[in-house]
Amino acid sequence: MTGYRGRFAPTPSGPLHFGSLYTALASWLDARAAGGRWLLRIDDLDAARCHPQHTTTILHQLEAHGLIWDESPRLASRHIAEYRAALERLRRDDRLYYCRCTRKRLARIQFAGPDGSVYPGYCRESGFDSGALRLRTTSGQLELNDLFCGNLLRDAAREIGDFVVCRADGIPGYQLHCAIDEAAQRITRVMRGADLLGSTVRQRIVAAALRLPSPHYAHLPLVVDVAGYKLSKHNHAQPIDASRAIDNLRRALVLLEQPAPEPALATPADILAFAVAHWRPARIGSSLGRITAPFPIGLQTGDLALSTQRNHGG
Repeated sequence: MTGYRGRFAPTPSGPLHFGSLYTALASWLDARAAGGRWLLRIDDLDAARCHPQHTTTILHQLEAHGLIWDESPRLASRHIAEYRAALERLRRDDRLYYCRCTRKRLARIQFAGPDGSVYPGYCRESGFDSGALRLRTTSGQLELNDLFCGNLLRDAAREIGDFVVCRADGIPGYQLHCAIDEAAQRITRVMRGADLLGSTVRQRIVAAALRLPSPHYAHLPLVVDVAGYKLSKHNHAQPIDASRAIDNLRRALVLLEQPAPEPALATPADILAFAVAHWRPARIGSSLGRITAPFPIGLQTGDLALSTQRNHGG
């Protein structure tokens, strides 16, 4: 057993879809091949979107595919006090300010950065005593060495800007609680989709501000349809069928560009054992551009494709 600690962190706003399985499988295989542990976190802070029945379904889906976690799942909703204590530390360090910008104003004043919109600090000196809380991003260069994307550099102030760490309704922001959760679970590697690269940069900033350790990162190529839409709940991706676990695992391994298990392997455990023994992360994303998958996976907007959407720091 090594010190490797990986994790999968679904949001229980619905069952897992194929894109979720693809990510979970990659993370699980990477942990198992390293002789490490694989943990589960449930990002259930937004009670309006997240429901306990979806958490139960997600756990059953993972179990049906043989993706078993090593410790009790961490439910973000049970750690509100930790997030609020972190906000108080940031407040004492004068790193927070209230922002009352509306969506209309944000659309007018924000500008495009390499990882999403950049907020120019409109409310920094406003003195508001309510609203969303933003983290003051200090000047300096941030370096991220990613397993698949390579070495990325960002100017924190000019290319990231100030970002929300607590919503106006009091719910701790995603970037804040993720940074805290990674440290609390002692995660050493996060394997996630390339669409979360911008979140990773922001979480690194939060961790530095709180003097917390940050894990190493590996951003997987995105699963998209032929029109370029990400496979997601928002885009009406269909839930994976747990009764077809063997087919699902084989198809996910195809997208991960891993060796195909022998046809005689007829249980999830057999397929996973083969996949661990033959795990080669260096093969992932080795083909630039788009790779159309040779099978349907239940996305309403079209056939599946694999896009190696990469961000090289500019």
